[in-house]
Amino acid sequence: MRHFQASAVERRKHFKGTVSSHPMEAGWAGEAIFFLIVEELNGKDAKVNAYVEISPDGINWIREGAAFPVIDKPGYYFCKVAHFGNWLRINGEITDEAEIKASVHLHLKS
Repeated sequence: MRHFQASAVERRKHFKGTVSSHPMEAGWAGEAIFFLIVEELNGKDAKVNAYVEISPDGINWIREGAAFPVIDKPGYYFCKVAHFGNWLRINGEITDEAEIKASVHLHLKS
């Protein structure tokens, strides 16, 4: 039987400058899907460049290679990851002076 876990990592949180989600331990899973739900995107020419990061220890982070499309309007976005160690998170940059209100969900499956 396959195992599945759905976690709300961040809920309706305001981000400015960077988007960094809390790290999640996911070593038991074989695949992961991050959902980034952007409710508000405020600021002139506001854009978000977000990507998945992995970590050997939950402290030091490395870009995994998977990335979200450039986000320039509210909506639902996702990013799939299949090869990772134990720790996962989303990180990214928000254009100058812009702010977003977003939620991050992580679905894991073995």
